[in-house]
Amino acid sequence: MTEILRSTAFRWAVGIALWSVLFALAIFGFVYWQTAGLLREELAETLRLEIRAVAADPAAAAERVDTWVAVDPHAEHYGGLFGPDGRRRAGNLDAVPAGLHPDGDPYRVGAMVELAQQRIHDEIWAASLALPDGSVAVIGHDSDELDRVQGMTMRALGVGLAPTLALSMVGGLFLAGRARRRLAATEAAMDRVMRGELRTRLPVGTRGDEFDRLAGNVNRMLDRIEGLMGDIRSVGDAVAHDLRTPLTRLRARLERSREQAATVDEFRVAIDHGLAWIDQTLAMVTAVLRIGEMEDERRRAGFGPLALGDLVTDSVELFEPLAEERGIRLTAIADGAPPILGDQDLCAEALANLIDNALKFTPEGGEVRVLATRRAGAGILAVEDTGPGIPPGERDRVFRRFYRAEAARLTPGHGLGLGLVAAIAKLHGATVAVTDAPGGGCRMEIAFPGG
Repeated sequence: MTEILRSTAFRWAVGIALWSVLFALAIFGFVYWQTAGLLREELAETLRLEIRAVAADPAAAAERVDTWVAVDPHAEHYGGLFGPDGRRRAGNLDAVPAGLHPDGDPYRVGAMVELAQQRIHDEIWAASLALPDGSVAVIGHDSDELDRVQGMTMRALGVGLAPTLALSMVGGLFLAGRARRRLAATEAAMDRVMRGELRTRLPVGTRGDEFDRLAGNVNRMLDRIEGLMGDIRSVGDAVAHDLRTPLTRLRARLERSREQAATVDEFRVAIDHGLAWIDQTLAMVTAVLRIGEMEDERRRAGFGPLALGDLVTDSVELFEPLAEERGIRLTAIADGAPPILGDQDLCAEALANLIDNALKFTPEGGEVRVLATRRAGAGILAVEDTGPGIPPGERDRVFRRFYRAEAARLTPGHGLGLGLVAAIAKLHGATVAVTDAPGGGCRMEIAFPGG
């Protein structure tokens, strides 16, 4: 029983029932207010007209009052004409009711009236005016009709509230039950997800309502989580694979040196090889940590105004010696690039990775161009080369961690450089893309927003 009372379906049903009851009360109150107000205003206007008619002809005032009382077959009319001394001259009222002002406006007052040879006290609506000779005329009407309207409204309210409450409870339980069934299916799916079944998705209906939109958003979140978990597994496998090779070489080299090295120089050579492999391993681990740091957005504190043209010029100057050594022409093109808000060190690191990647795959005698331009208000950093390019089928995957295209498998590296570029671009709200260069080869660009 407690479980039912705590359920959302029961609370919804109670809420709908209470709302229905409040709505019924408001409707009945409005009907009573309008009906009673109309009757009260009609009665007030009748009393005003009648008392003014009595005061208009003081000589016939007594006759007019008696006529008002006599024409009423239901004994609902009251009236009286009282002399300056307060004695009654006509009508069925004993005296001028207390609290009745002689201004011609109707008031609800208590009065002693004479009905069927009996004197009773009654609540009436009455209007009074003073006559020129000092007399006072009173015209009244009982309040039973207004009281009957009030009583009838209250009875109707009492009779109607019970069915309204019952029907609204039934309707609320029905509607809440439908919602509960949809929530039960969602709970079952979420329970499977919590047990590790990440391929489970929430049921999405065809109505397009709030439940469907929520389920769709959760499903997209689960897609993202499943993708991230796959990335974590692939990164873990790649790290284990890439770490095993240098560590295996290091162990074999040390073991061979222990058995075969006979001089200090031979030991130094073995140690130098071991240090190179250790440095290679540390560089890979550092790159993985750097990518994680970028994706965690812990570097936004260093953001500030950044001129892309200056960044391109400085980076080209840094790589010119390497380009000359490999026989590659390296040029910088800064064509009106807008300033951006970013981290200068990170953007320089991203551009350095792109330039290094381009120099690595450009044959001797080729060209690498580094550009800073404007396009549709965005700041563009681009690196174009005359190398073999990247096939369209691999362009979406080159920015993944540890991914290496077929053309790159024989070159040094771990497949983390472009992953770091993608992480830095994401931190800056930028996008990265790979296309064909105008003169053949590959073009990699970073598009920064709001330039």
